Amino acid sequence: MKRFDFRDEIHRLDPEADCVRIMQILNAHEFPWDMGRALGIALYRTYAVPSIGELLGSTDQFTGQTQKRYDDTALILNSMMRYGFEPGQGRDSLRRMNQMHRSYDISNDDYRYVLSTFVVMPVRWLNEYGYGWRRLSDHEISAIVHYYRRLGRYMGIKEIPESYEGFRDLLDAYEKEHFAYTEGGRKVSDSTLDLMVTFYPPRVAGLARKFSMAILDESLIETFRYEPPSKAWRRSADIALKIRAKVVRRMKPREEPFWADQNPNIRSYPDGYDVNRIGTFPAGCPVAHDVDPVAHEELYGKKDGGTAEAAGTTEAAADGRV
Repeated sequence: MKRFDFRDEIHRLDPEADCVRIMQILNAHEFPWDMGRALGIALYRTYAVPSIGELLGSTDQFTGQTQKRYDDTALILNSMMRYGFEPGQGRDSLRRMNQMHRSYDISNDDYRYVLSTFVVMPVRWLNEYGYGWRRLSDHEISAIVHYYRRLGRYMGIKEIPESYEGFRDLLDAYEKEHFAYTEGGRKVSDSTLDLMVTFYPPRVAGLARKFSMAILDESLIETFRYEPPSKAWRRSADIALKIRAKVVRRMKPREEPFWADQNPNIRSYPDGYDVNRIGTFPAGCPVAHDVDPVAHEELYGKKDGGTAEAAGTTEAAADGRV
């Protein structure tokens, strides 16, 4: 296999109809490490929004059980990408994620913002920051947009942007308006950074912490009230990531896919996991855990004038139980 064979395969596919396959190639073959870093930063950004940071801080999931929450998030998101949204583990992961989200009072605006971070941050990491071994093409960016638009619909999110530019503008405007310091957001940020340091040998823990801080943009540093990293550290981190990109460009393509459950940093389930049993199950959760909280004709098709398989959830959604 040649270095650009996967890129060429992507460009033979349709960015909307084949968005799941394109995302599988981008995340498991072309950029597994980069996509992991970019999506990690995407999730981290959300802690700076008070409504999100305070909610996560209050649940204790991102502070008292940081490793498990990190693992659950990675496994659920990765499972949907790996298996798609057809019946099986991919749809089970979608159902599990929706069940968790519907247990909390989350606004549509916050949902839209979080979705926008998933779209925008990989593009910024690879293209704008220059940390990818190659740039994403417009064709690939379109596939990313279509994938997350589809996921957003399955989550029941309304008024989803239709283009990359729409997602980018939404993210920038939302952060400018909403980023603010909260105790809960700072606690979740501290716990997350503490976890990241454990992914490296103890002898370099201090350097790893400084490196992690150096790749955070000024808006995050200011919002969480951290001591700004020095210009030398920022420059060093930028150079190191760009050198890595040049090295990866000269490596052979990854023929075997790399998925989240192969990542040694995922530590909570050494004997395997059941996607239906991971994540949070809040006490008194109103959601029935054997149905989808959101009914979708796109997923299930029409049956007798309604949706098949998920029809039993429509009444629950209507009366607010989900």
